[in-house]
Amino acid sequence: MPNPVVHWEIGTSDAGKLAGFYKGIFGWHAEEFPGEQPYQMIDAHNEERGINGGIAQSDQSWLTFYVEVDDIDAYLAKIGEQGGRTLVPRTEMGMVTFAQFADPEGHVVGLVEPRAQQKS
Repeated sequence: MPNPVVHWEIGTSDAGKLAGFYKGIFGWHAEEFPGEQPYQMIDAHNEERGINGGIAQSDQSWLTFYVEVDDIDAYLAKIGEQGGRTLVPRTEMGMVTFAQFADPEGHVVGLVEPRAQQKS
């Protein structure tokens, strides 16, 4: 698949509690990621199938997924041409470079570049 879904995130008012909920149901491993706001890295511990994700502390409830692309800026331009709009422009956060857009119906989707492709 040329542009796979590589990550998902859930925003919630209590990241630790929601991570515990999913751990209790599915056995997912949750590890608190250091930062300004609580963030739980979720690992399903299944190398063969599935996508790991994260649960973020947020004032609003939301859910999104991230698609891997080779050039975030080029994809944001294509998205604009096709009727979508950029919500979060190219953002570099140490270990990840990402962006978010809204599709024509308003669904929020993320883009992420592989580490080897991230621009300095």
